[in-house]
Amino acid sequence: MAEQRATPVTTALCGPFRHGIIWRNIVDYNYQKPKQVRLRDVGKDEKWLQEQIKKDASILGLGDLSIIERERKQITGGRIDFLMYNPEDGVRYEIEVMLGKVDESHIIRTIEYWDIERRRFQSLEHRAVIVAEEITNRFFNIINILNRSIPIIAIQLNVTTYENNLFLNFIKVLDINEPADEEEQGTAEQVDRKYWEQRANIKSLQVFDEIINLLKPNISDLRITYNRNHIALGTTGNNFSWFHPRKGSHIHFDIKIEDDDVREWVGKLEEVGIESRLRSNGKLISIVITTKEVNENKEIINNVYKKADELSRE
Repeated sequence: MAEQRATPVTTALCGPFRHGIIWRNIVDYNYQKPKQVRLRDVGKDEKWLQEQIKKDASILGLGDLSIIERERKQITGGRIDFLMYNPEDGVRYEIEVMLGKVDESHIIRTIEYWDIERRRFQSLEHRAVIVAEEITNRFFNIINILNRSIPIIAIQLNVTTYENNLFLNFIKVLDINEPADEEEQGTAEQVDRKYWEQRANIKSLQVFDEIINLLKPNISDLRITYNRNHIALGTTGNNFSWFHPRKGSHIHFDIKIEDDDVREWVGKLEEVGIESRLRSNGKLISIVITTKEVNENKEIINNVYKKADELSRE
């Protein structure tokens, strides 16, 4: 049983109570080791698990997804457990859920359902997702190989109990592959500005325009290439940034800093409140930003792009 005790905290206050003491409760937690179990061992089946996901799809760890349909019937005769989508970017997720160890049939079924939905709605981005209580090394390696050509995500469900409580912990053990940029590989399909005006929120494109206007005085030979999956930036060297306009009022983009101090740049961006992370390849910084954040952080944005431009010319 956790013990509570009141502890005085000295603080400075504004107004007539400029100095004072606030009392707050501090809980002295006791460690208890939970017991790992399988859902069937505690009387739960796959239908029960689906009900928990239906109540709160965010427990999967894939973001704030909306459910389009549960047990969606397929033309092949089967039913996909969940078809979900991200309201912000429109990405669809074909999700298969199973108890116990993952097996060949569920992997094949997940990919088959993903392919059916992808062919039906070709203008949308689709991701296959398989959820299981155990993903063995053998099948992890197989899924990892498939991941090179199919956007498939593997999630392992760890179930634990403590007293009368049951805990579900969904762990993403394999995310979609992050390949090199299409333009770098010479395979990007070029489009025009109008394509993105029809596809994305105009406010998201306005963020892009703000960044371009900010960079032009310092990078005179800036090259903009509108592609089907991104908008690429470069100069006389290789491309060094790829923008992904969104349905919302912000924009997502990657910037390449192929240098030892790439992590320092991530830290600098985070310090000023710009949402950023280092991608798994260790050279792309992934950034989400709004017009307001661009206007408030012009100096660091200029500096990070100056670095990216320099490295692209080497």
